[in-house]
Amino acid sequence: MRTFWGLMRAYWFSDRWMEAWLLTVAIGLLTAAASKASVWMAVASGELLNSIVGIREPFVANPVTAIMAKAGFLVLLMVMKEAGFIGFRHLLSTTLHRKWRGWLNGRFNEALLDNNHTHYHLQQGSAADDGIQMPEAIDQRMQESIKSMTGGAIGLAMGILSVAMSVLFVGQKLLEMSTEVVGLEFLGSYGSAVLAFAAIVVYVPFNTWFAVRIGAVLEKLTIQIQLTEGSYRKELTTFLRRSFHVAASSGENVQKSVNEKLYSGVDSAWGRFNKYDAFYMSFSSIYNFFGAKIVAYLPGLLPYMGNTVSLKTYITGAELVGSMINECSWFIQVMPAIANLKGNAKLVTEMAEAVAVVRHPSAFYQSNGVSEFRYSTQHDRFGLSVRNLELMHRDRDAAPFLTVANVSFRKGDWTYLKGGSGTGKTCLLKAINGLWGYGRGDVIYPESASIMYAAQEVKLPSVSLKQLACLPLDESEFTDASVAAALYRAGMGEFIEHLEQDARDGSSWDESLSGGQKQKLVLARILLHKPAILFLDEATGQLDPESKTAFHQAIKNHCRTIIVISVMHEQEPPKAADGTDFYSHVLEIRDGRAELMVHDTVADVMPHPDVAISLVAAE
Repeated sequence: MRTFWGLMRAYWFSDRWMEAWLLTVAIGLLTAAASKASVWMAVASGELLNSIVGIREPFVANPVTAIMAKAGFLVLLMVMKEAGFIGFRHLLSTTLHRKWRGWLNGRFNEALLDNNHTHYHLQQGSAADDGIQMPEAIDQRMQESIKSMTGGAIGLAMGILSVAMSVLFVGQKLLEMSTEVVGLEFLGSYGSAVLAFAAIVVYVPFNTWFAVRIGAVLEKLTIQIQLTEGSYRKELTTFLRRSFHVAASSGENVQKSVNEKLYSGVDSAWGRFNKYDAFYMSFSSIYNFFGAKIVAYLPGLLPYMGNTVSLKTYITGAELVGSMINECSWFIQVMPAIANLKGNAKLVTEMAEAVAVVRHPSAFYQSNGVSEFRYSTQHDRFGLSVRNLELMHRDRDAAPFLTVANVSFRKGDWTYLKGGSGTGKTCLLKAINGLWGYGRGDVIYPESASIMYAAQEVKLPSVSLKQLACLPLDESEFTDASVAAALYRAGMGEFIEHLEQDARDGSSWDESLSGGQKQKLVLARILLHKPAILFLDEATGQLDPESKTAFHQAIKNHCRTIIVISVMHEQEPPKAADGTDFYSHVLEIRDGRAELMVHDTVADVMPHPDVAISLVAAE
């Protein structure tokens, strides 16, 4: 799906190929039937107009009845075509659109939400050395671009098929009705048909070429509008998430200027698009008028003036020519839609290309920096080991800003990472979890260890409270009683009665819970899963001192062999209510150096005897 045509055909050669082809064939048959009905309608129109013209002929016994019968037959054909063929075709085409879009959405969901955390890596880089640009506005591409692209592609395919069917059926009828034309006797009985085809060939291609030129401009402007609107929407989403901070700091004027600047880009691109779109609309209307009222009637005029065809045949031929011009002009009518299709396809293929690149994170990061991390496992008794670890920034020539020689974390070890802002504490946690892109070294996990990472900012998906406590596992893995017990131990007992609810008082849990309550919910998750290794990255930052103590005490009581590695801004780690230390080790990062220290029972601090570690700040 990394090229336009690959993206277009992927669904039809997927595991759902039968569904795709059945709908496609049914749409094709209905399109052919609609084109054939156009021929029948042209013949019926000719007969109706001929009856109206001959209404005063003395040999017509009951002209009104004849006219009403022919008009009724024409209406019947029209209803059959529009409601029977085209209406049902629309239902099938929209079903195909829905199925195709759903399949594509599913493939991107699987690709983004894989075990390599592709969705995360996709947002970390900019451009790799091979020119792959990391996409912006991924939500817009997943939602709007895929929907518009699939709908546009189906419409385009139906239009092409309609043109082909029209040329086949209408062309066949024109040949059947063809007659000799004075001055073109060398063409024999095909004279009038040749005139009709010549008019179509001269009129349609030239105007189509002109429409394509305008369409190319519309395509560029469409992409520009999509990108500017994506940036504007991204800023609005970010603003609404930090609405409280804007209000608390009275930052409305700054945010207003940012919004106005971004929207000015949307407005400018939209204004240019509207000018070309208005011009194209005018061109299209004029083209349709000349095609239906003038060009369609010109080819049959010479045979009619030469009395080689009847009025009925002349009108029927004009209707057929007009029908073919209309069908063959489909490209002109939908050129803006084609431009939109190409623009959306470009956005989707860009995302597919980027996803393919970051599916292998190490190779991706190596394209613009050093990424030589090795992750392996060892016997549980040896715990978690970090060896010769060097963390860098995105640059092949970047010096390591953090170097760890050899560190081991055994069962029951609680390690507190201490240091000023920017010293690399969180980067170290990310690297151990495989979420830091640049650097080198070995990270060796216990063979059967389960790992949990608790961050400072907690974002909750729109699921039930029980599911939130059970994440990342499914709620069916735990009983209601075990979840309720975990919530109670975490200090959220008042929420137990709402276990099965997706929201509270009309608001999602992400909106209704405070920052501190969300961190307590994370504690409940820890107590429920009892991971072997726990990373706390400012995971108690929104709790008061008493609640922080309770947070740690709950883990200490119910997860006795757990390995805890924690980042906090406090100068000293929290202690238990009786004054004993939760943390057995302190890793302090300061002035480019660090020592791993061990707390003894009297809270003295001494170097750890088995660990050598050095941290070097980047210059």
